[in-house]
Amino acid sequence: MKLDILAIMAHPDDVELCCAGTLLNQLALGKKVGIVDLTRGELGTRGTPEGRLEEGRQAAKILNVSVRKNVGLRDGFFANTEEQQKKIIPYIRKYQPDIIITNAIDDRHPDHGRGGRIVADSAFYSGLRMVETFDENGLPQSAWRPRNVFHAIQDRHIKPDFVIDITAVHDQKLAAIRAFKSQFFDPNYDASSNEPQSYISSPEFLEFIIARAKEMGHAIGVPYGEGFTSARMLGLQDISLFQ
Repeated sequence: MKLDILAIMAHPDDVELCCAGTLLNQLALGKKVGIVDLTRGELGTRGTPEGRLEEGRQAAKILNVSVRKNVGLRDGFFANTEEQQKKIIPYIRKYQPDIIITNAIDDRHPDHGRGGRIVADSAFYSGLRMVETFDENGLPQSAWRPRNVFHAIQDRHIKPDFVIDITAVHDQKLAAIRAFKSQFFDPNYDASSNEPQSYISSPEFLEFIIARAKEMGHAIGVPYGEGFTSARMLGLQDISLFQ
């Protein structure tokens, strides 16, 4: 299955928090979109790895993406090495995305910046035919390099290179975030659980996510937006495409 866009991020829920609106926009245009989570988020303060996988499946249904996979790297301790890049490259070669969206270039959580770097490097090496990888049936894969790799903006404020208007799909994005009941504020979950509060489980954190979308939207004159950075200069053939 060839995908137009593949979002590859460190933890289940990273995609929902920072680029789900952009994915929903592309899905509305008929594009094929998938998600690959690098880890199961097993170091999370709340919930369980198995529970987060199920929450990820529910979020994927809300987003209506074509596929959601998990690489199974160690949460908190994956490293940008050849061995671990070769666990990511097979997904890039299998789905042959034109665009990859990954973690922020730098962020509060060390996994985010590290995730952004390992995915960007894997996307480059995926295009080298001398780098050998094999599919799930043991067959050699062909080289594939996406046209663009974009980094989402997460906890820390980073000046975006461009902003996507997500106003029409903002409510659906929030529904996908709330599928992760163990991670984000949910009065019903908290009432039946003795788990501790965390940085992301307070009502204020969800308010921050909404405020960030408003901030990005304000920058381009719309109610809600998502911002991204790009390592390479972007260009347009038609100046009228700017809004």
